[in-house]
Amino acid sequence: MMEEVPGSVGTSASFGLRLGQTLFSSASLLFMSMGVQFYSYTPFCFLVTIMGLVIPWSFTLALIDGYSVLVKCPLRQPGILVIVVVGDWVLSVLTLAAACSTASVAELMFTADGSDCPPNLCSRYLLSAAMAFLSWFLSLGSSLFNLWLLPSL
Repeated sequence: MMEEVPGSVGTSASFGLRLGQTLFSSASLLFMSMGVQFYSYTPFCFLVTIMGLVIPWSFTLALIDGYSVLVKCPLRQPGILVIVVVGDWVLSVLTLAAACSTASVAELMFTADGSDCPPNLCSRYLLSAAMAFLSWFLSLGSSLFNLWLLPSL
């Protein structure tokens, strides 16, 4: 019998991680999109694109986890788990890259002379980057838990 890894696909912990990823990614996208000037900077567009990919990925996996918890049948098919692990790792790396680039550009604009970015707009960009970092942290946890489960299949 296979061991139960908390946080792996099909568990209630994974459901919580996926809901957190969806929530923080949505918040990041919302804070970035509230300022209509984000399209002028490539890192901001990159963050919006990646959050637009993370939200449906995490929400879909949250639905699968919720269903697995309700029917008490965890998802343990190797092919599907490999797809989830690869998707998680790719989106995790892209989320970290988008969060880092957004935070660095927003901080640079914020600490510069201030003519490029009003303080309230820059603080929204920094808040969006912070939400993206939180989403990345949860995504990394999901990735590691599922990677840990993969060899036991």
